[in-house]
Amino acid sequence: QVQLVESGGGLVQAGGSLRLSCAASGLTFRSATMGWFRQAAGKEREFVAVIRWIGSANYYVDSVEGRFTISRDNARQTVYLQMNSLKPEDTAVYYCAADPMSRRSADVNTWRYWGQGTQVTVSS
Repeated sequence: QVQLVESGGGLVQAGGSLRLSCAASGLTFRSATMGWFRQAAGKEREFVAVIRWIGSANYYVDSVEGRFTISRDNARQTVYLQMNSLKPEDTAVYYCAADPMSRRSADVNTWRYWGQGTQVTVSS
């Protein structure tokens, strides 16, 4: 049974930083593609970042490029999202996802497994 548990969300002022963590179990983590999505109130869930395996390129949505960094620790079976220079428009519930069924990483429907989400609120 695959489980993804996010942590690290909270309230931060604009310009601040947070690091989200997603602890995974029940899957072969070192070969799993992992991703982060977010969903703001009243909006659809959107792709944020994807990481395939160590050494391969990571991809980000344009709005977070240069501010967010996705990384992974295979020994800890954990994927991270370091978020810097946060803006009020980054406010959302952030979800960890695992094991996409295709290379269309930005497509919500391609991901097999999801965490429960962690709230990030950025005040202005």
